[in-house]
Amino acid sequence: MEEKNMGNLFCCVQVDQSTVAIKEQFGKYQDVLEPGCHCVPWFLGSQLVGHLSLRVQQLDVRCETKTKDNVFVNVVASIQYRAIADKANEAFYKLSNTKGQIQAYVFDVIRASVPKLNLDDVFEQKNEIAKAVEEELEKAMSAYGYEIVQTLIVDIVPDEHVKRAMNEINAAARMRVAANEKAEAEKILQIKRAEGEAESKYLSGLGIARQRQAIVDGLRDSVLGFSVNVPGTTAKDVMDMVLVTQYFDTMKEIGASSKSSAVFIPHGPGAVKDVAQQIRDGLLQASVQH
Repeated sequence: MEEKNMGNLFCCVQVDQSTVAIKEQFGKYQDVLEPGCHCVPWFLGSQLVGHLSLRVQQLDVRCETKTKDNVFVNVVASIQYRAIADKANEAFYKLSNTKGQIQAYVFDVIRASVPKLNLDDVFEQKNEIAKAVEEELEKAMSAYGYEIVQTLIVDIVPDEHVKRAMNEINAAARMRVAANEKAEAEKILQIKRAEGEAESKYLSGLGIARQRQAIVDGLRDSVLGFSVNVPGTTAKDVMDMVLVTQYFDTMKEIGASSKSSAVFIPHGPGAVKDVAQQIRDGLLQASVQH
C-alpha cells in the first residue's frame, strides 16, 4: 500500500505482464499502456481507469434446446477467447458484459442449428455445430476487440428418460445380435454332431460287415477242414457242432458281464438241438424266399 501511494505521489504506475491499462485524461480516452512502468501525471488530469487482461479466458455455456425429433437436450459449449492487444480500447469501452454477449450468441447459434438435426445426428455432427458457433462468434466479437481462440461442444445431455430409452434400445440390439450368433453356433454344432454320427454309423456298418464276412469265411474254412480231417462227417454235422460251440460261448459272455440284463432261455441238450434246428430252418426259409 505504501509503495502504491509512493508511486501515485511520483506519478508512476506499474502494468503487469499479459495485462494492459487504459489511460484517460480529463475523462477522455488517451492511450493503452503496455506492461511495465509508466508515468501518469495525475496533476495534469491523467489517470488509469481500468486494466484489461490479454490472457485466454474460458466460458462454459449450457444451452437447452430441442432436436428435430422433439427430444430436449442440454448442449454445453466451451468458449475460449481473449482480448486483442491492438483493439484494447474497443474491448474496454464497447462491451460492458463480455460473457453475457458471448452467451447470447452461443444460444442463438445452437438454437438455430440443433432443431434441424435428429438426436443421433447431433452427436455425430457436434464438430459442425462447434464450427458454426465459432464462426458466428468470431464475426461478432472481432468488432468488439475480442478474438475467439477455440469453440468446443463438450457435452450433449438428452433428457434422462430419453437416455434410458436409448440405452435399452442399444442393449436390445446387442442381445439380438448375441442371440443370432448363439443360434448360428448351435446350428453349426448340430450339423457337426450329425456329420459325426453319420460317419460313425458308416464306419460301424463297415466294421459289422467285415466282422460278419470274417465269421462266414471262418465257418467255411472250419467246415471244409473238419470234413477233410474227419472222414465220414457231413457239413450238417460240422454246422451242428459249430452252433453248439457258439451257443456255449454266448452263455459264457452273458454270465461274465456284470452289467448284462437277465435273460431267460431254455437250457439243456434238447434246447441246443432246438436252437440248431431253428437256425437251420431260418436259413433254409430265407434261401427258398430268395
